[in-house]
Amino acid sequence: MMADNSQTPRLGAIVNVILPLFLLALLVALCVQLLLPFVGLLVWTIILAICFKPLHDRLMNKRGMSSRWSAITIGVGLSAIILVPTAIAAMSAASSIPETVATIQRGETQVPPPPARLKEVPVVGEKAFAAWTQASTDMPAFVKTYRTQLTGFTKSLLGIAAGLFAAILVLVLAIIFAAICLAYSVSLRAYMSRVFTRITGNRESGEHYMDLIAATVKSVANGVIGVAFVQALLVGIGFFAIGMPGAGLLSLLAMAFGVVQVPVILITLPAILYAFAVKSTTVAIIFTVWSIIGGLSDAVLKPMMIGHGLEVPMPIILLGVIGGVMAFGLVGLFIGAVVLAVGYVLFGEWVGKAAPDTGQTAPTAIKGTLQAAE
Repeated sequence: MMADNSQTPRLGAIVNVILPLFLLALLVALCVQLLLPFVGLLVWTIILAICFKPLHDRLMNKRGMSSRWSAITIGVGLSAIILVPTAIAAMSAASSIPETVATIQRGETQVPPPPARLKEVPVVGEKAFAAWTQASTDMPAFVKTYRTQLTGFTKSLLGIAAGLFAAILVLVLAIIFAAICLAYSVSLRAYMSRVFTRITGNRESGEHYMDLIAATVKSVANGVIGVAFVQALLVGIGFFAIGMPGAGLLSLLAMAFGVVQVPVILITLPAILYAFAVKSTTVAIIFTVWSIIGGLSDAVLKPMMIGHGLEVPMPIILLGVIGGVMAFGLVGLFIGAVVLAVGYVLFGEWVGKAAPDTGQTAPTAIKGTLQAAE
């Protein structure tokens, strides 16, 4: 009876500990489940808010704007400069895709004959010339021969159209939420400072890691997306200069390759072959030199932009960018870089910690430890 009476309070104490922990875990799980569909949106909101925070501060300090009007100006400006042209182009492409698909399936597409120099292109020249000739002379037969490839291509076009619509919607919401965050940036920073202080244990460390995350996001935005834009602009000028078919689409594709750290030579090499097949030798050589300069421009720009002013070296940031894209998609550009940057700093702090000072030399301390073990 005494044993039973002693176990009852013990069991009650265990329940009093486990039940609140279980309810807390359940609350956290429910919150995560509710926020999970909006993780991408929230991440892009944070990224945009961090990237445009310096502009927000500049408008308030130099232009005398209030925080609210500065945020509204940035939000409207982003919509006008980025969102509106992108939306117009996406809607135009999406509206033309169904008609293009139907035209291809009916075999009514008019294709000009291929240039004679296409045969001289190594490896793929003859096959490409034959397929192009068939498409220009007998489109129904071409459609019948390559029906499987064309079906996959049309499905890809429809998928791209749907993806463009979803991306535009997410971008609109992210810009709106980022503007709201900028309007309340002071209170939000104070709140996040308390959160990081709670996580790290002191205010100084919390502020340090907040600054590290913000600097890493800005570094990736400037050194990855900015460099990819410059690189795509350079090679795009060459595409338009030689009259490359689909020059605009190839330029966008070059920027996408630059963002995910894929060599742009995969885009410029077919264009170089096209230039040698269609244009004169002089024009083709000039275009080749320009394409090489544009394709290798990131080797000069990235060291200047990535990791500049950070305590994290550029290779760590690039590894985070590549790994993040492979794991999380486009938003992984920032997630991977931030995670690796924080991990690198934490590891450096752990490695850099000195051993406790016991007042003994190393051999004496080791000898004492061995004697105590014996």
